[in-house]
Amino acid sequence: MASQVPPQKPGASPTNNQDVWDVELLHVHVSRKGKLVNAEWALHPQIKADLSADEWKELGELMNKVTTIVGYRFSQALNEADPAPPGNA
Repeated sequence: MASQVPPQKPGASPTNNQDVWDVELLHVHVSRKGKLVNAEWALHPQIKADLSADEWKELGELMNKVTTIVGYRFSQALNEADPAPPGNA
C-alpha cells in the first residue's frame, strides 16, 4: 500500500467529515496510429517503491496480460467501427 498521499485538489470538498482523495494509482493507456494499436500501463511511483521484487514481477506479468487484452479488444473495436477505406489497385 502506498505510504504517501498527494495534496487534495483545489476545490475538492470533504465528505462526511473525511478527506476525499483523487489519486491515480494505476493507468492503462491505449493509443493508435493508423492500424497500429499500442497499450501501455503505469503505476504510481510510491506503490512501485512499496512492492517487493516478487510482487513487482507478478504485477508486471499481470499488467502485461491486461494491456494485451485491452489492446486487442481496442483493435477489434476500431476495425469494426472504422474499416479501412477501399484502395486503388
